[in-house]
Amino acid sequence: MTVPPSPVVASWELALRLKQRRNELNISVETVTKALGFTRNYWSAVENERKLLSSEALKRVLDLFRFEAHEKAELRALRAAARERGWWSAYSALFDADIQRLFGLEHGARAIRDYESLLIPGLLQTADYIRAIMMPAVTLPQVEVDQRVEARLHRQARLADPNDSFTLTAVISEAALRQQIGGRNVLRQQLMHLAELIESHERKLDVRVIPFTATECGLFGAATVHLIEFENPQLPTLAWQESVTAWGVINDPIQVRDITTTYEEAYRTTAAPRNQTLQIIRDHIREL
Repeated sequence: MTVPPSPVVASWELALRLKQRRNELNISVETVTKALGFTRNYWSAVENERKLLSSEALKRVLDLFRFEAHEKAELRALRAAARERGWWSAYSALFDADIQRLFGLEHGARAIRDYESLLIPGLLQTADYIRAIMMPAVTLPQVEVDQRVEARLHRQARLADPNDSFTLTAVISEAALRQQIGGRNVLRQQLMHLAELIESHERKLDVRVIPFTATECGLFGAATVHLIEFENPQLPTLAWQESVTAWGVINDPIQVRDITTTYEEAYRTTAAPRNQTLQIIRDHIREL
């Protein structure tokens, strides 16, 4: 087993495997709490990733759940990884727990499929475009704006790393190519950057535009949607959905399945193919 590079993913996998094992053995929460001296609230926090077991407590749980020796080693390694601090912890004062969780999941993901209705995806944005998105909403101190820009650019590092196998698939509305975030020049530079990324990251990046001529699409009406996949087949795909006032991880299997089906239909039947998408982007650059 390869330990996830992200403490968020390591913590999630540890909690998930403990809960799955308890259910496999049909061990009740009451049995766990009585055998190990935990409260129900404590164990609930462990299974929901709000509490990381101490080394000694984990040992007792692993014995109670009758894990094999190699599994115990894997779970101890996950606990050690979960104790690390990701790069996003330096920005904890700027982002709430859900956003930081997204950063951690991104950092440990094998692949992300993204949909955006009116914006260029965050992992493909230029610094000027990022600043332009932030400025109209509220008056932020310049230092905070700079830190938020820095954090978003940091999220893009995996795509730029030639040794990282991470892949990104992005489906975007043609409206995102026309919305003049920051003005014509900022948008033009952004689209030039997007075209350059598509051309230079052929194996890692796949961008598809839903043209204005599309008459229907299941993603119409959505704002921001991510499907986050992981290297370990034991870890299910997660979804992230975001609107103006609400955002968060979706882990319900049925909801994730429905989002995945809708996304794949849009990608395969509604969005323009890769080469045509690149031509659409270049046409908009010339218009600007």
